[in-house]
Amino acid sequence: MLNLSAISFIILALATVVMVLASLLSKKSIIDREKSSPFECGFDPKSSSRLPFSLRFFLIAVIFLIFDVEIALLLPMIIILPYSNILNWLTVSIFFILILIVGLYHEWNQGALEWAN
Repeated sequence: MLNLSAISFIILALATVVMVLASLLSKKSIIDREKSSPFECGFDPKSSSRLPFSLRFFLIAVIFLIFDVEIALLLPMIIILPYSNILNWLTVSIFFILILIVGLYHEWNQGALEWAN
């Protein structure tokens, strides 16, 4: 009966032979530059990576994330309404919604919500 080190050596040698044969017999022997380059949402990977980026697009994305988190925080507040003190729940809810409304008004005032001038 073979000991553990001999079995490990046989498995390692077999795996190495299979990997070498697969790389030698593979159809893709020439590395294609286009296929090996990363694809970044329509940007050409061969050009400069420091292209001008629309700040308005970034601001809209951040505002979307803020209001997406708002929905995730408001839904549990509605669910716990029957189990909580109504005065504390109302105070926290009004304070939270007031912060969001003030933030929305500020973004509107700054013109971040206008996509085109």
